[in-house]
This record gives sequence, structure tokens and C-alpha cells, in this order.
Amino acid sequence: MEETQNSQFDIIILGASGFTGKYVVKEALKFQNSPSSPLKTLALAGRNRTKLTETLQWAAHPSLPPPSIAIITADTTDLPSLHRLCGQAKVILNCVGPFRLLGEPVVAACANSGCDYLDICGEPEFMERMEAKYHEKAVETGSLVISACGFDSVPAELGLMFNSRQWIAQAVPNQVEAYLSLESEKRIVGNFGTYESAVLGVANAKKLLELRRSRPKRARPVIPGPPPKGPTLEHQKKIGLWAVKLPSADSVVVRRTLSILTENPHGLPGVNESPEQIENREAFWSTVKPAYFGVKIGTKSLFGIFRIITVGMLMGLFSGFSLGRWLLLKFPSVFSLGWFKKKGPSEDEVKSASFKMWFVGHGFSDSSLASQGNVKPDLEIITRVMGPEIGYLTTPIILVQCALILLSQRDNLPKGGVFPPGIVFGPTDLQQRLQENGISFDVVSKSALKA
Repeated sequence: MEETQNSQFDIIILGASGFTGKYVVKEALKFQNSPSSPLKTLALAGRNRTKLTETLQWAAHPSLPPPSIAIITADTTDLPSLHRLCGQAKVILNCVGPFRLLGEPVVAACANSGCDYLDICGEPEFMERMEAKYHEKAVETGSLVISACGFDSVPAELGLMFNSRQWIAQAVPNQVEAYLSLESEKRIVGNFGTYESAVLGVANAKKLLELRRSRPKRARPVIPGPPPKGPTLEHQKKIGLWAVKLPSADSVVVRRTLSILTENPHGLPGVNESPEQIENREAFWSTVKPAYFGVKIGTKSLFGIFRIITVGMLMGLFSGFSLGRWLLLKFPSVFSLGWFKKKGPSEDEVKSASFKMWFVGHGFSDSSLASQGNVKPDLEIITRVMGPEIGYLTTPIILVQCALILLSQRDNLPKGGVFPPGIVFGPTDLQQRLQENGISFDVVSKSALKA
């Protein structure tokens, strides 16, 4: 990584004045020049210098002079500006979406220059397309390109690993189902970027399938027992939720990580690991057991589920043609039944919101049981990940912690390549860092299942 080792800035936040970007700035400022933090130099980048300056003022403190932070003009449509940006940074944090339309030039610039790249993308087609186009170049230049470093999809990745590691000794999971519950003391307007990603995800489902058909098939993990057959709609009594299946980036990203782990059972070697670190990495991955994984969104009332289904049907109906997508993105409040608006939530609404993600694992108390024909799982382990509002608080916390790990532990991470976050950050201290910053991981229960 010779191109970036003398970089002027540790981190540059691109799209810093956007809805999520400004919260990323606010989170990053907590760690700039703080004791033991590797973040010493920070810059903000975007199209509008005035908006970036206003963002810095807002993020620092409205009544205090803003800190001395560099403001850089850059645009995803101006390739020379992106190459200049990469020449000045160790890590680019990309907050400019939709990534399907605006993300590739930034990935290309980073992959070509050797600069590391993190984003908060929740668009599976974009992520897999970037891997197909830029993985080899990123390996060559030493650029780590990691998407989905926000609520999509780190809680799902680390949450699955946390649940998986509770299956100790001869116990093995067969299925882990994640149930997402969004909660708020006030009625909150959702993150428009999340809505936009969902619309584009549905619209690009066909492209994703075509992309996968054109590429060599990935290795599939060996999971004890047959694939489970569960209901689309269910009442999960143990966690008090009605839930419906959610087509999400989380499931796609988790499967990518499990495929890479199948191909590399000891994980991905670091660029300059110590013998102790190699031992730690291999020990960590030896405790992670693969499972069939899916995500459901839950509410406490059946009415809430019908509302979710209605919004999903509208997205499915309108996202298949260009006028429909335009209508979905032009009038988000109408088509989401008031859940999303372009202006986003107020600061008070953001502070009042939180999430719970329950991981309900079913498997076998002894791996030998899985091979005995029609034997059903006899063990259940429930774990939970909880944190603040997903789009403006949890996402910046995760993104910034991933960036700090890149700065402080770069020798322990792969030289370069395009990867999902789980396979890179799984064996690091990311879970501990998130716990120290308001995102908790808990074991809820371990119990035998009735035959």
C-alpha cells in the first residue's frame, strides 16, 4: 500500500453533508485525536463546500467554533476529483447513494489507487457487481473494498457469528432466523436511504440473478441437516413478535461470508500477521459453525404485519418498470404508508428510536443426530443484538469503528480485495468495540426442543 502510506488524511468522508453522512461526521469527531485513537487527520468531501461547512458546524457543536477540518470538493461524476481524493486518504468512507448509480466510480478509484474503501450500501446487486469487476485489481493494489459496513449488514453478520459460537462441543446449528424489530417512543420517519435501497434491491433482483449465472458458482457451506421449511408469516411467541420474511441484503451478505469461509476455513490471512494473530484468527473461525440464515421483520401486532406486506406488494408491483420506480422514489410517504419521507426524521425522533434483532437458532445437541434421517432439531439457542436507531446512529457507529480497525490493525487484515464485512472483521475486536459504543450482544436462552 505504498500509494497511501504517506496520505495526508487518515479518513475522508465522502458525501459528508448527506442525511447519513452528517451523522457519520458527528461520530467520527468523537474519536479524532482522542487518547489511543488512530484517527488523527480527518477530511470531509462532497460537491458543495458550503453544505460541508454547515455539516461540520452541526456535527461539532452549534454554539462552538468548528474544529479545523479540511473540506475537499469532489463529485462522483468527476473522476479526476475522485483520484485526487484517493491519493490523499488511507480510508474513504463512502456515504453517497444510491450506490447502483453513484458508487462504482468511487470503488474504481480506490481499487486502482490502493486506498481502502468502506461504504454503507444495502444493495446486493451493486456489491456483487463490484466484487466481479474490481476484486482482482484491489488484490493487486492492496485496496480493501468492503461494502455493507452499516446496519446493513454488520449486525446480521456479527449476530449470526455470535449465535453460532454458542453451539459448543458437539452441538451444531441447522438454522438461524433473524427477527428485526424497530421500536420508537415517537412515530419516526424512516431513513430514506433504506427505502431507496429496498426499491432498488427489488428492481435489480433480476440483474443479480443474471450476474450470478455469469460467474463461477461459489462454494456452499456444509450445514448439518436438511434446509428448513418455515412459514412466510408466523407468530414467534418466545420473543413476542408477529413476523414475515424480509428479502434483505443481510441474507445475501451473510451467505457471501459463509461461502468465502468455506473456501478459506481459517479465514483470510492478514498482510503482515504475527504468529499470535494467525493463531487467534484460526481459533476464532474454528468456533463459527455455518447455518441456513434468513431475516424476518417483526411487529407486536398483526396489523403491523399487514402494513409491511402492503408496502412490500407496492414495491414489488411498481419497481419492475421505470415509471413505477420514479413514482416510488418521488412519493415515498404515499407508497410506504407514511413510514418514509425524503426529508428524514427530526433529531428527537432519531434519539427516540432503537432496534432489536433476535437470532433464533435451531439445531442438534450432537452433530451425529443430524445424519440420522428425519430427526428434527432438538436444541434452540436465542441471542439478541440491540442498539439505537438504525440509519443515523447505529450505521455511523459501525462504519466509524470499522474504519478505526482499518487504521489500527491493517497488518492483521487482508492485503486487498472486495469482501463482505463479516469475513474481514469477524476475528477482530469489532463486536467489543460496538458493545462499548451502545450496541449490545446477549444470550437470551438455551433450551431443548420438544420432539
